[in-house]
Amino acid sequence: MARKQKGRPVSGILLLDKPQGMSSNACLQQAKRLFQASKAGHTGALDPLATGVLPLCFGEATKVSQFLLDADKCYLARIKLGERTDTADAEGEIISRRSAEHVTKELLVKTLSRFRGQIEQLPPMYSALKHKGQPLYKLARAGQEVERKPRLITVHELILKEFGGNELVLEIRCSKGTYIRSIADDLGELLNCGAHVTELRRLQAGCFGLEECITPQALQQCYDTQGLAGIDALLRPADEAIDHLPAVIMPSATAAYIRQGQAVMIRHLPPQGLVRLYDEEEFIGIGDVLDDGRVAPRRLMREDTR
Repeated sequence: MARKQKGRPVSGILLLDKPQGMSSNACLQQAKRLFQASKAGHTGALDPLATGVLPLCFGEATKVSQFLLDADKCYLARIKLGERTDTADAEGEIISRRSAEHVTKELLVKTLSRFRGQIEQLPPMYSALKHKGQPLYKLARAGQEVERKPRLITVHELILKEFGGNELVLEIRCSKGTYIRSIADDLGELLNCGAHVTELRRLQAGCFGLEECITPQALQQCYDTQGLAGIDALLRPADEAIDHLPAVIMPSATAAYIRQGQAVMIRHLPPQGLVRLYDEEEFIGIGDVLDDGRVAPRRLMREDTR
């Protein structure tokens, strides 16, 4: 006998403004309890120090979470020069102090140019990446350091917003897998003074911006005054996360074949790639354009959810 799933089959994306000092998983679990949701997941963890855009996917919307994980992000980072920490942020222990008096704006601007475009980055030991099944941060806390391979990342945009004394503020738009803490640490070493992140705010994740987000406190207040109906109204449709994909709108008769897992022939398809599939106006999933001009279902939404 199939085990009955606990919780409500609620679906959609909640855009949370993560507060400082709270883990991404703690934010997820708190929201999941509030929604009484049977299924939920976040779309890429933020450090406890960091704040800002944290999309949470509920129910069927978890099927598009990978697209948010893979999406570009934008951050605002405050960096302190003159001190290097073991975590590359203010939560770690200071491991060296050096003067930053020699760092001029001209030198800083010149050095920052080395971080634009496609670059190699060594993931920090204090990260959730795993080595032989163990998260690196657990090994780091145990005093162990293991070899990590550099990864290719892309910094699309890096803007110096402020610089004064021993502090600077950067706005960084980058590809998935970019560690802002590593950028700060590497910058400090190139400047020969050390550096670490003191504040980090995610301004954007994929198509979702900070201005669209709600704080956990405001979410709780909404629930207290309006109940489940109030917070359900805050959920965004799953297809908003993939609005960069072309839309393919089908009549219900054609969509019925897609729902059964069959590829269908549709006119005016893009030549290749993934598409959003619609039964009239209803989003039904993600499709893949085949070489023969048909579109095949890749990931379908269940029919009994929105």
